[in-house]
Amino acid sequence: MNPNLNLLQPYPFQRLRDLFKGVTPNPSYSAINLSIGEPKHATPQLIKDALVSNLAGLASYPTTVGSLALREAISNWITRRYGLPALNPEAAILPVTGSREALFAFAQVIIDNTKTKPIVISPNPFYQIYEGAAFLASAEPYFLNTLPENNHAMDFENVPADVLKRTQLVFVCSPGNPSGKVMSLAQWKTLFELSDKYGFVIAADECYSEIYFDEANPPLGALQAAHKLGRGYKNLVIFSSLSKRSNVPGMRSGFVAGDESIIEKFTLYRTYHGCAMNPAVQAASIAAWNDEAHVIENRTLYAAKFNLVTPLLKNVLDVELPDAAFYLWARSKQSDTELAVKLYRDLNITVLPGSYLAREAHGLNPGENFIRMALVASHDECVEAAKRMAEHLK
Repeated sequence: MNPNLNLLQPYPFQRLRDLFKGVTPNPSYSAINLSIGEPKHATPQLIKDALVSNLAGLASYPTTVGSLALREAISNWITRRYGLPALNPEAAILPVTGSREALFAFAQVIIDNTKTKPIVISPNPFYQIYEGAAFLASAEPYFLNTLPENNHAMDFENVPADVLKRTQLVFVCSPGNPSGKVMSLAQWKTLFELSDKYGFVIAADECYSEIYFDEANPPLGALQAAHKLGRGYKNLVIFSSLSKRSNVPGMRSGFVAGDESIIEKFTLYRTYHGCAMNPAVQAASIAAWNDEAHVIENRTLYAAKFNLVTPLLKNVLDVELPDAAFYLWARSKQSDTELAVKLYRDLNITVLPGSYLAREAHGLNPGENFIRMALVASHDECVEAAKRMAEHLK
């Protein structure tokens, strides 16, 4: 067996199940689950109709690169969303079966483990796929703690030069999970300059890019930042998904786009990997990328929840409205694991301890004393959970 499998840690939700063993939730309250970032809003009818109308496509093997129509729809969406010159749909875009598997697979393509001790830089807290991808590619994760003191930003400027010399891949998540922070143009400029100097590849995870609260100010994207800075897309690839944007997590549809030379090699890898997208899903994805009305409606639903829930919790937790995404990253004076047990036991509310989303690095676990709440449940459930917490924690 691959010995690197022994380096993988239990997923946060397995740790949460273990934490709750033997704990009985208060039966006086209905259960409200805010722990998992799984969209619960209704899937738009236009997507379901497109899926059903194209079931005949199941009779054919899909190609790794997907249909040209899908890649053109994605290219057009990128142009509309970020104001960029059109990307070449045949060279700069590759449909993937969800950003999660693509992020993992990407590290297997990028990391050259014939070189001494390759490093993958990751934010901390982080999406655990980044760590697992690094380990299975025989690389060493190097964590950058994102803390309130530095506005939850990755501090690239203070990474030692000897670490940067060994760095082959940097994962960034903007808008961030769990903080919801969006990287600024100045932060992108710093990262691009380091990439140009040391030659590492940037994997920009943008799966939360379409959940934000000001229609006039959508989050800055990585390709958009590069274009604004007059830089090409060398060593830059973005990962996007329909799961959160269009409420179709079960459809497993996303894309990667950016540096054409990297996309070419990633396509070669995926030809062998066998992760081609179902033809019916491709047709449904075209319908989703071509429509913005349902996305605006989705944002409206989230904004209504955040605008009510955040003020209710402010008196009992250190919490603020995020830049984007659908998480509240709330700080408490109490241990995050103790608070999670308390909320589950006393109020039948499930949240995720922040320490489960992070690793101890540079002398601390940056997720300690934080809880992550995903406001994906219904409007009434989210407000009810906030009211319970506001009263009980007071």
